[in-house]
Amino acid sequence: MNDTNRDIGVYARILFCTDFSENADFAFDYALDAAVRRPGSVLYLLHVIPEPEAQFWNTYIYEVDNVDEKARHDIDQRIAEAYLSRVPESLEIQVAVRIGKDSEVILQFAQEKNADLIVIGRHGSSSFGKVLFGNVTERISRKAECAVLIVPLSMKGKRERA
Repeated sequence: MNDTNRDIGVYARILFCTDFSENADFAFDYALDAAVRRPGSVLYLLHVIPEPEAQFWNTYIYEVDNVDEKARHDIDQRIAEAYLSRVPESLEIQVAVRIGKDSEVILQFAQEKNADLIVIGRHGSSSFGKVLFGNVTERISRKAECAVLIVPLSMKGKRERA
C-alpha cells in the first residue's frame, strides 16, 4: 500500500482495544466493519491486563500457583467466544495480551504495529471501570499518532432503533 492511499483514509492496520465490557463488545462491531470493508487489512485485538502498582500485590500475585496460566486461559477463552467467533475467515486478525498501564501499552502497541486506526469504547464495565477506561480513552485520543474511533455505548440504542 502506498502512502497516497493512506492519506485518503484507507485503514490497513486497525487496532481494537478491549476490556471485555459491554461497550468494548459493541465497539468491536465498528472495528470489524472497518476491517471487513478494507480487503487485505489486518485487525489487531489488544487486551491490556493492568499491572498491580503496589509491591504487595506484585509479590502476592506471582506466588499463587499457575495464576498466569489460568488467567491467560480465561482471557483466551473470552476472546475466542466474544470476538474470534465473529471474524470471517477471509480477515487477518492478530490477538495480543499485554501487561502494563493501559494507555501506555495501547499507544506503544499502536506505534509498534504502525496502526492507522484505533477503535476503542468510551466506558468500561463498572463504575470504577468507567472512570479508568474513560481516562484511558481520553489519553489515547490525545496522544495517538493515528485516527481514533471512540464508540459510545449510547450508539447501541440508536442502531437498534434504526
